[in-house]
Amino acid sequence: MHASIVPAEIIERTNARRGQAIPIAVDPAKTAHVVVDLQVGFMGRGAIGEVPVAREIVPQVNRISQALRDAGGINVFLRFTVDLDEPDPWSSMWGRMSPPAVEAFVDAFRPGAEQHQIWPEIEIGPRDLILDKTRFSAFIPGTCRLHDLLQAKAIDTLIVTGVLTNACCESTVRDAMQMGYNVLFVQDGNATWDDATHNATLANLVGLFFADVVTADEAVARIGQCPQSVVMS
Repeated sequence: MHASIVPAEIIERTNARRGQAIPIAVDPAKTAHVVVDLQVGFMGRGAIGEVPVAREIVPQVNRISQALRDAGGINVFLRFTVDLDEPDPWSSMWGRMSPPAVEAFVDAFRPGAEQHQIWPEIEIGPRDLILDKTRFSAFIPGTCRLHDLLQAKAIDTLIVTGVLTNACCESTVRDAMQMGYNVLFVQDGNATWDDATHNATLANLVGLFFADVVTADEAVARIGQCPQSVVMS
């Protein structure tokens, strides 16, 4: 797994700006574990977007999913999807890539393709949800049903795991916080290609109040607490 570090000076500067830090309380009935793009295309050996560290976060992701499942929350598994025929094509992305590269991504991440599927070691329960998205962030209107689904279920808190730490995961978290969701970002439940990039994202999320950066152990502990019992520090 990544050697996750948030520099002390980032934490000190953040606390100096916001005052007393108030940990995000987790009410399981209002919480969703959003698992971002843990698909064969990012986790398989030799896959188009292989992130080797991603295979190491699976136990943490499964443990959080089970804890929230047992407590009455929901798990939502996102799948990165390429659809060049969608109503609002992502021309700013695909238009900057060579035709062979675009074709490779279409082949890998079209619905039904092997690399589009959720990694087989990820545990999915019968009440868990799987949603496709066609952007890095799952909150871009018209490209994913996540926000509408969460609103319909009165969800106000997200626990985020997945790949890439600095792309789909960070993009989703930034949008979620600005749309009013409280977010826990699991440092040992997210993965990218190297420690430096991973840690830069952690610093960004902490330093700009986007999320509480926690370990999987801390996330599970908060799931087990009543909102009123969270100790403020």
